[in-house]
Amino acid sequence: MKSAKVGKRGAIVVPAKLRRRFGIEEGTVVTAEEREDGILIRPAVVVPIERYAPERKAEFLLSNATTRADYRKARKEVQKLGIDPSDSVKRHLPIEYAADLTPVVAAKEARASWNAPGWQKTA
Repeated sequence: MKSAKVGKRGAIVVPAKLRRRFGIEEGTVVTAEEREDGILIRPAVVVPIERYAPERKAEFLLSNATTRADYRKARKEVQKLGIDPSDSVKRHLPIEYAADLTPVVAAKEARASWNAPGWQKTA
């Protein structure tokens, strides 16, 4: 068993041998758990948070719309992101919405959907 000294502000110096064994380096996040027999300190598991680009958010908004009303709201939200909803955003039009489009608008929407970066037509 190794011992450590507690500093003025509660800082504890973990012995080097234990730091190496458990992969604890300067800046490593650790957890401190209260136990009946003392305090358990161990390395924490840190999961990175994915941050989405505005284009990816636009794709989510437009693809998750299920009705005409949802799609109109999604288009407005996409415009607030500074993106033209008809421009190169991967998406699927709600069937209800696509059926009501004029042929010219439907063709433009379909082209934008199929021509978006990273999107390939499979049919």
